[in-house]
Amino acid sequence: MKNKISFLLSIILLIVLTGCGTDGKSTAADSQSSSADTQTNTEEADSNEETDALDTDGQIISTTVALTEIMDKLELDLVGVPTSYKDLPERYEGLPEVGLAMTPDMELIRSLKPTDVLTVTTLTSYVEETFTQTNTPATYIDLESVEGMNESILSLGEKYGRTQQAEEIVNNFEEKMTEIEAKVEGKESPKVLILLGVPGSYLVATEDSYVGDLVRRAGGVNAIAQKGVEYVAANTENLQQSDADVILRMAHGMPEEVVEMFDKEFKENDIWSHFKAVQENRVYDLEETLFGTTANLAAAEALEELVGMLYPELAE
Repeated sequence: MKNKISFLLSIILLIVLTGCGTDGKSTAADSQSSSADTQTNTEEADSNEETDALDTDGQIISTTVALTEIMDKLELDLVGVPTSYKDLPERYEGLPEVGLAMTPDMELIRSLKPTDVLTVTTLTSYVEETFTQTNTPATYIDLESVEGMNESILSLGEKYGRTQQAEEIVNNFEEKMTEIEAKVEGKESPKVLILLGVPGSYLVATEDSYVGDLVRRAGGVNAIAQKGVEYVAANTENLQQSDADVILRMAHGMPEEVVEMFDKEFKENDIWSHFKAVQENRVYDLEETLFGTTANLAAAEALEELVGMLYPELAE
């Protein structure tokens, strides 16, 4: 069973993460001149320090869609982007595609002479050895939770002189969280079962998964108490005993096919008719662009969607 889960997670990561130039400013001379001017004040010095950072971003490659979107919001240029069926920010139109996140094209990556290749911590076991053996500079970004994403955004902002942009992104999300907490305050916390589907199979998401983290932040309680892993194998009899108020179905890779699989499973497997959430018609299919398996910039919008699902009376 453990091997089966590992195999399914590998497929999920491969499918999801596939869906998932340096700055052109010429200010180095101005920056040097300014630093030599002993009459500059503190404000000017800070400004020059920021400009220096803009000119030394280096050759950065992003290997996932979520990371690429974050880099765009941080106003950072790239020299390579992931291969994906999803649309990438206009800023990166025409850039070389470096392959899938789990199996990047190392020959192409090395030819781009990167100073930093961005990947995610969930892929460490898949790419670390390759990056190490080829002496490729890589940064592993934590997108396993909203908190991890926010900390990573601030860290990237500090590293590349984009602290203002990074703080704006994080502050906007925190403001949204404050609004949501006010909405759900005093409400009874619903018990939520989260199913993650890929063509042909599905797993159950725990609180340690990204969507599990969103559910917790929205005031819900995960129907599966197990921790330490993001996903566990599905056993319908045990799941029924959880007596979940809400069932969330995540469809990834081939969303339409996975939704059809879920619909068939819920229709043909009689045990689902005994689930409280099914009986009360509180089964929701999550939009793939909002609810990924790793954190992304759509987190605030996803939380708003969740509030409406967990508390129908609050739906706008």
